[in-house]
Amino acid sequence: MAINSEPSDYGYREGDDESAPLIVPPHAQSKPTRGRTSPYGAVFIVVNAALGAGLLNFPAAFYMAGGVVAGVVLQMCFLSFIITGLVILAYCSQVSNESTYQEVVRAVCGKVLGVICELAIAIYTFGTCIAFLIIIGDQLDKLINVMAHESDSAEGSHWYTDRKFTITVTSVLIILPLSIPKEIGFQKYASTFSVIGTWYVTAIIIIKYFWPNQEISPGIIPSRPASWTAVFNAMPTICFGFQCHVSSVPVFTSMRNATLRSWGVVVTFSMIICLFVYTGTGVCGFMSFGSMVSQDVLMSYPSTDIAVAIARAFIIISVVTSYPILHFCGRAVLEGLWLRFNGTDVDTDVVRERRRRVLYTLVWFCLTLVLALTIPDIGRVISLIGGLAACFIFVFPGLCLIEAKLSEHDARSVSWHALVLYGIFMVTVGMFIFGQTTTNAIYRDINNQ
Repeated sequence: MAINSEPSDYGYREGDDESAPLIVPPHAQSKPTRGRTSPYGAVFIVVNAALGAGLLNFPAAFYMAGGVVAGVVLQMCFLSFIITGLVILAYCSQVSNESTYQEVVRAVCGKVLGVICELAIAIYTFGTCIAFLIIIGDQLDKLINVMAHESDSAEGSHWYTDRKFTITVTSVLIILPLSIPKEIGFQKYASTFSVIGTWYVTAIIIIKYFWPNQEISPGIIPSRPASWTAVFNAMPTICFGFQCHVSSVPVFTSMRNATLRSWGVVVTFSMIICLFVYTGTGVCGFMSFGSMVSQDVLMSYPSTDIAVAIARAFIIISVVTSYPILHFCGRAVLEGLWLRFNGTDVDTDVVRERRRRVLYTLVWFCLTLVLALTIPDIGRVISLIGGLAACFIFVFPGLCLIEAKLSEHDARSVSWHALVLYGIFMVTVGMFIFGQTTTNAIYRDINNQ
């Protein structure tokens, strides 16, 4: 509720109150949740939630994985877990009667895991905001060069093309004023630009692969991983790219026919669309540049390419409008934790809420800006927060499934045991990915330092 300006945005009903039981078996529900979102609209929202800044890092992820085959196979292996995780969250939303990711985890798994989940969401949105600012710095200097009719060799020769200057000015003049208000009223416009931008970037990368620029000379294109552990290097990007689970619960509850069957169809189609977009971008971007591909694939193209310059403009607009929304979600989680810790009612604390909101925003903004100015590329950020994305995809849904099944008092059949084992398997896989990717990212950062 705190993340949305209107309860109707996510399909809340007048009859919802605190008297409703926390755990309600699905068969005991007489009517499915009635929202306003059609299945086609739900597909659009889920796709929009998944596609984002991670798109630019997929060609580099394919190179680190060891080629096209390794990258595609790894995506296909993850896809079944991603879809089942989304269905599990919808099931747990039904049995807990909750409508946000963190509240589902809190209701099903307990207060401790609920707090851990909220902290993970705050850290994840914080890291994503850093990636957004890095993208602004990467793209604006190239865009300024093409507007000034300068070549890449002249890059950095002017103070106004320095990424530290462009990031700071854009952040202070545009992003900070958009982040301070209590409510965000431009989500629909940001979503539109985000969808248009990601699809346009994918189309341009594919077109440029078949009709390459004469200035581009690709490096070595590996056909197999250098070692069996090399494929793990692509896991943070894949998890980061397909992570839409935090937004999925509100989308499910907003559907007109909120049933597990219809939701399963929605998420299957959504993830197939994302798979084609990410695969097209990853394969064509990787094959265009090989070992010369940048962590941000648009940085590999020359500044003088007008079509790519338009893609950069789309990405900048998308990032500038998306940062306040991500910050808004993270700030709402921190505010909820603070109010719950102090036992304070937000309705009776309006003045202090305004002060806290401004303080949250300034601290959040300054920290993300300083880190964005010191971190050289989005690959390092994604490698760190990609592990948290794995927790949202694997660990928390797996724990919710285990707890939801253990709370049932019916006879424990073969399917019950199979679902519990599947939940344990998801938690194990998620913890392995989180530990491996985070440790590897820290180790590589220390070596690069």
